[in-house]
Amino acid sequence: MQPHTRKVLLIGWDAADWKIATPLMDQGLMPCLNDFVNCGVMGNLATLQPVLSPMLWNSIATGKHADKHGIHGFIEPDPNSGGVRPVTSTSRRVKAIWNILTQKGFKTHVLGWFAGHPAEPINGVCVSDLYPIATAPPDQPWPLPDGAVHPESLRDPLSELRMHPAEVDASMVFPFIPKLQKVDQKKDHNLSAFVKTLSENVSIHNAATWILETQPWDFMAVYYNGIDHFCHAFMHFHPPRLQCIPEDLFELYKDVVTGAYRFHDMLLARLLYLAGRDTTVILCSDHGFHSDHLRPLGIPNEPAGPAVQHRRFGVIAMAGNHIKKDERIYGATLLDVTPTILTLFGLPIGEDMDGRVLVEAFDEAPQIERIPSWEQEPGECGMHPADLRMDPDSANAVLQQFAALGYIGPTDDQKKSVEIALREAKYNLARVYMDKRRPLQALPMFEDLYKQQPEQARFAQHLAQCYLALRRIEDAKRVLTELVNRPPAPKKRKQETEAAGAAPGSQELSPAGSGPSVSGAETAAGTNRPWADWLMGVIKFEEGDMEGALELLLRAEHAQRRMPDLHLRIGQAYLRLRRLEDAERAFHEALEIDADSAEGHLGLACVMLRKRQDDRAVEEALAAVSLQHFLPMGHFYLGVALARLAHFRRATLAFETAIAMAPGFLVAHRFLVAVNRRPGGDLAKAIQHKKWIGDFIRRRREALNK
Repeated sequence: MQPHTRKVLLIGWDAADWKIATPLMDQGLMPCLNDFVNCGVMGNLATLQPVLSPMLWNSIATGKHADKHGIHGFIEPDPNSGGVRPVTSTSRRVKAIWNILTQKGFKTHVLGWFAGHPAEPINGVCVSDLYPIATAPPDQPWPLPDGAVHPESLRDPLSELRMHPAEVDASMVFPFIPKLQKVDQKKDHNLSAFVKTLSENVSIHNAATWILETQPWDFMAVYYNGIDHFCHAFMHFHPPRLQCIPEDLFELYKDVVTGAYRFHDMLLARLLYLAGRDTTVILCSDHGFHSDHLRPLGIPNEPAGPAVQHRRFGVIAMAGNHIKKDERIYGATLLDVTPTILTLFGLPIGEDMDGRVLVEAFDEAPQIERIPSWEQEPGECGMHPADLRMDPDSANAVLQQFAALGYIGPTDDQKKSVEIALREAKYNLARVYMDKRRPLQALPMFEDLYKQQPEQARFAQHLAQCYLALRRIEDAKRVLTELVNRPPAPKKRKQETEAAGAAPGSQELSPAGSGPSVSGAETAAGTNRPWADWLMGVIKFEEGDMEGALELLLRAEHAQRRMPDLHLRIGQAYLRLRRLEDAERAFHEALEIDADSAEGHLGLACVMLRKRQDDRAVEEALAAVSLQHFLPMGHFYLGVALARLAHFRRATLAFETAIAMAPGFLVAHRFLVAVNRRPGGDLAKAIQHKKWIGDFIRRRREALNK
């Protein structure tokens, strides 16, 4: 297989979002990114659940879900200390893209990747994510942690490139905070978070540019956490002003997020210049960040609560030889990055990878080869042995950073911290299985979590959702009834809350703009009636009582209109009742709140099919699958509409895509029989699918007769 490029530069911007970047590009405020996307392709990059950066960046680097790569959160038990440690490069059980390329002899560098310490002994330079973190006051020595740089011979020159937060002066801050002099630093500590993030990203960038200038290379991956950290600290000050934000603080910090994006644009310009014209560049983010009316009004009082601020679409942009120019791509996910890089280098894809090659980004469809797995391929790949130890000081520096961001609580109580780490890893892994549509594997985990802590609303709700996915309606009803009828828990003292693993200072407020996906639903019982009505309305819906479901759902809607998923469920209930105009209105209301709702477009596609407005059904189905490629029903609706419009070849492709995603999709098989029986159709395909239907019906009868 021939390579499509000589070099690949992979740039990670944590939490970058087109919702913010596109207006800035249009205003001429991000000229480098604007030129970059005009010379290549751009699109949304769908994230995975749960939306936690350590898991997501390692899915990007491996092309695999977290159940395969092994990183299930921010922290894990430390077998050496008996306490906890941040997830590390030894936590990852499979090869990352840089390990595969090392194995094939490519000169490969990676800098700052999440869960990247200790630096791996790859064929090139590896700089861990501990490299930029200042662990000493400015007037004291600041040695690099052991294992922060590979090879050891580059430790000294790279150490000199770091910037300490104390080196950030006013001239560096003014572009972000023009009214810096009005900040009362005795009472307002926002500046300390700002300078820490700025200095760390400058340090990573200094190392990246030095390596590009001085070291031979075929592949480089560099990760910047700046946008994510700036957004977590300052997005609530971003325009338009939230009612809960004082006017004076808004005026001080309203420009920080915009400044962060413009800062990254300047970093990008330097990287592109050093990379050269013969390099294929991929820019991506692991998720987006709510910046508009969907910003949550509070942070759930639970571990990893700040993730409620993350949006489900990140960014992807590619440019280089053999890449299309000035076009959009659709349906990309985090899992597609590594398979695409392998194809660019002319290497096969592992069949155990969960992603696909972004063939639509290439000017000509690339040849794709496959092997069973890169894990079985022999040769030195630069991975550490699993038992390599992280020194306590380095581990503590990372834990403090996670605590400052609100993802974990204090870790002084070792036994309690280990319990929390194990519990959260199980919870996150169960959510991965649900995201992969494998509820049977998630069920015992959710049942165990709920048994241990029935007072945790998030465990109850996820268990109920798992039961619903398995059609165990009575079990779901039992769990949700217990949740709704539970008296409100007494307010915990701050110390008790933090000891339980929540972030210091987090707030027990429900996330705005989402369904009851459990985060922050601790108040589902008692005073927060919209959540209770929502939950019981879902049960009524699953029981087939559409009138009863609508009564509860509409009551929840009256009390809380900011939840797009609530309008989606209302639309589905109207569809079941054949009230098409009401259903159409409900789906439009969901899309008015969240224009990137694939489910909203899917609902409208169904409405249009029933109204025999097939052209509009095609538009809505295409919009749905462009936002979420893995959507079997979206491809099916597209096929039905295209078949009605006599576009039989395209309809066949849509039905086949639906079946590839859901092999047991009986109705799609039947449509393929009908489409291929027509004059000019593929009779062999019709016979093949008819045989599948016959075999399926026979197996089902045999199962029922046992």
